[in-house]
Amino acid sequence: MANKIHLEIITPEKLALREEVDEVVLPGLTGELGVLPDHEPLITQLKTGILTYRQGGSQKKLHVSGGFAEVLGDKVSVLSDVAEKSDEINVERAKASLDRAEKRLLGSGENIDVERAELKKERAKTRLQVNN
Repeated sequence: MANKIHLEIITPEKLALREEVDEVVLPGLTGELGVLPDHEPLITQLKTGILTYRQGGSQKKLHVSGGFAEVLGDKVSVLSDVAEKSDEINVERAKASLDRAEKRLLGSGENIDVERAELKKERAKTRLQVNN
């Protein structure tokens, strides 16, 4: 039985994270998915949300949006459109983005892409949650 999980998070732009961790919680489409060492193999689609991982007594969070995760025993590979640590998030920009998305969704008679506005709203909310 392995004691650690090799967690790797990759976006189209960068290798966002490569760490040995004790536990990973993924934002799956149907809810959160907890992964411990020697987990059964699986592949899951991710939604916009918070990916958390634990190293010893420390818990860390990342904002992820879209993509997939593959779990193979002691390795979790995440391929995501977006992956941001709390220190990479501009809080003021996230607040402004949330405000714009909410105003856009409340606009009456405006021809808007509701799905896109909802995604922007969810991403902004998640970015702010990562910083709390």
